[in-house]
Amino acid sequence: MKELELKYGCNPNQKPARVYREQGDLPFTVLNGKPGYINLLDALNGWQLVRELRAATGLPAAASFKHVSPAGAAVAVPLDATLEKVYFVEGVELSPVATAYIRARGADRMSSYGDFVALSDECDAQTASFLAREVSDGIIAPSYSAEALEILKGKRKGTYLVLQMDAAFQPEPFEHKEVFGVTFEQKRNDIKIDESCLKDIPTRNKIIPEDAKRDLLIALITLKYTQSNSVCYAKGGQAIGIGAGQQSRVHCTRLAGQKADNWFLRQSPQVLSLPFKEEVRRPDRDNAIDVYIGEEWEDLLETDDWKRVFTEKPPVFTREEKKAWLKKATGVALGSDAFFPFGDNIERAYKSGVSFIAQSGGSIRDDNVIETCDKYDIAMAMTHIRLFHH
Repeated sequence: MKELELKYGCNPNQKPARVYREQGDLPFTVLNGKPGYINLLDALNGWQLVRELRAATGLPAAASFKHVSPAGAAVAVPLDATLEKVYFVEGVELSPVATAYIRARGADRMSSYGDFVALSDECDAQTASFLAREVSDGIIAPSYSAEALEILKGKRKGTYLVLQMDAAFQPEPFEHKEVFGVTFEQKRNDIKIDESCLKDIPTRNKIIPEDAKRDLLIALITLKYTQSNSVCYAKGGQAIGIGAGQQSRVHCTRLAGQKADNWFLRQSPQVLSLPFKEEVRRPDRDNAIDVYIGEEWEDLLETDDWKRVFTEKPPVFTREEKKAWLKKATGVALGSDAFFPFGDNIERAYKSGVSFIAQSGGSIRDDNVIETCDKYDIAMAMTHIRLFHH
């Protein structure tokens, strides 16, 4: 099939809309549902991301996309008991591809609400079963088991979008984009990200363990498909905080750092012991947790709204308790899609447990950034690769 009609473009008033190839067939097949314009942007960006994660790490990979940026990305590193509870999979023996998606979805569950899923490997029945109970718009994968496809076709009253990607497809070396009647052409960003990117380490601390190298590669590959400016925090085989599309790099670092902090806070005893009512659905639990670890919780306690989700009134999670818990965070990897212009980015990153950094380098203030890393004994690699994505 060379052409596919879409529901509409970015917005309902943008009709007609289609995708097509000048030569050759489209590299994906629609197995269920009808794709939209943004669906396919998410699907094709997500597919590239998970394909590269698979190649770089040798592990099954998954991504959770929203509005052409990943809300989460991960590889199949087994979960510990705490994360099993945080991700609502206690006591479940997970397949590798399900593990990757559970991690990707769990990075920022609020942002993943209504996501588009990308898998590097065949979607199995277990992964499909998890997706069946999540709010999600669609999925792209290289193949599906028969049982998985049957489960997914029953989602959203039979309209859930299921795309099968041709894993052997290789696009042309140049890509084109039209803006306001003007056509842009550029060579595709096919640069390979692997451990060779991490060899130039100008900081005093030059030790980057293997698991940290893996996490830095996850951060960098994630950034390659994130709207710029962007910064990504990663730990344990997954992104834990992504700051996308900010005009200021320090704002990216703060935004992603706050998401990483929330990921850590969700693992605190205060959050794990929240007395949820049994009938409260996961999205409502996610919203309640976000409020609980935020600044507005004390205001909410002055009303009776907490009674909708909790069996009893939870104690206040004080600012001092949050700070004490976040001080336990360490070993976090951070990637940036371009150079850090000032050491203030490092100062903020350190507050979220960052011990390892990969960034392009090339700022006139590289010496200040290196000095700030040395202040906190952070090992920083300069990749000499810029990863802007627009």
